[in-house]
Amino acid sequence: MTWLITGGAGYIGGHVVRAMTEAGERTVVYDDLSTGIAARVPDGVPLVTGSTLDADRVAAVLREHDVAGVIHLAAKKQVGESVEQPLRYYRENVEGLRVLLEAVTEARVPSFVFSSSASVYGMPDVDLVTEDTPCAPMSPYGETKLAGEWLTRATGRATGLRTACLRYFNVAGAASPELADTGVFNLVPMVFEKLTEGAAPRVFGADYPTPDGTCVRDYIHISDVAEAHVAAARRLAAAPEGTDLTLNIGRGEGVSVREMVDLIADVTGIATPAEVTDRRPGDPARVVAAADRIGTELGWTAKRDVREMVESAWAGWQRQHPEARTRPRG
Repeated sequence: MTWLITGGAGYIGGHVVRAMTEAGERTVVYDDLSTGIAARVPDGVPLVTGSTLDADRVAAVLREHDVAGVIHLAAKKQVGESVEQPLRYYRENVEGLRVLLEAVTEARVPSFVFSSSASVYGMPDVDLVTEDTPCAPMSPYGETKLAGEWLTRATGRATGLRTACLRYFNVAGAASPELADTGVFNLVPMVFEKLTEGAAPRVFGADYPTPDGTCVRDYIHISDVAEAHVAAARRLAAAPEGTDLTLNIGRGEGVSVREMVDLIADVTGIATPAEVTDRRPGDPARVVAAADRIGTELGWTAKRDVREMVESAWAGWQRQHPEARTRPRG
C-alpha cells in the first residue's frame, strides 16, 4: 500500500517519511513548500506540490498514487502567529483538513493518521496528562488541532474510516543534521540562537510551583515521534473498520526549563548564565504526558533521552549556522 504524507517536507514530516521508508512502507509526499524543504524528501519518494485546500489536486494525488492511507501533518503551527491570524489558521488547519477528509472518503481510503498536539489540553492542573484529561486549548492553533480531532473522529464514525489522532508533546532533536528544524520557535533552538549571538538565553519566569521555579515540560525526540507514526500506520492498516485511537506521544518525564538550559550549556560548551524575565501569559507550570496508553495500543515507547535530543539538535544547528561557537569551559 502507499501512504500519502501531507507536510512531508517539513521538520516532523521529513522524519516521518524517512522512518516510513526505512520501515519498508511506500510513501508519496504532498506539501505546498511554504515552510517545507524539498531536499528533506528522500530520493525515490515522489513529491507533489500542492495545498490541502485544492480539492482537485488532492483527489488526483490520491487516485494517481493509489493511496491506501494518509498521515496528515500539513498545518500552520506557530501559537503566537495564530493569535494574530486566527482566520488563516482556521482556513489552513480546519478547512484544509475538511477538504482532505472529503477526498479521502470519496476515494475510499481506509486509514487516516492526524497530527495533533498537546496544545489541545491548554493548562491542565494535573501531574500527568492522560488522553482523558479535559481539553481547553488557549490559542487558535490549539483550537484548530482540537477541531481537527473532532472532524477526524466524526468522519471515522460516519464512514468507517480508521483513525488515529496523535498528540505530540515537546518535539526536539534530529535524526541527522540535514533534517534538523530550521525554525526558532521552541526552547532548544531559541537557546541555541542566543548562545550563537553571544547573548544570554531567556527563562520566562522562575517563580512557578515547581522544584526549581521554572516550567516543566515533556520533551520527546523527533525520531521517537517518527517511529510512533510508523506504529500507528501499521496498526490502522491491520485494524477493523471504524478503529478510533487518540494517543499522547511523550516520554512521561518532566524536564524544567532551567534543567534544559543547563544541559544545553553542557552539550555546547557555551556556559552563558540565563536571564530570567517575566512569565509569558498562558504558560502552565507543568505539562507532562502519561505515555502508557500508546505502549498498550501500539507497542511503542520512547527510546531516546534528553541529552540525545540536544546533541542531535546542536549538530543540526551548527550545520545551518556555521558561525555557532563552542567555547571552552572554565
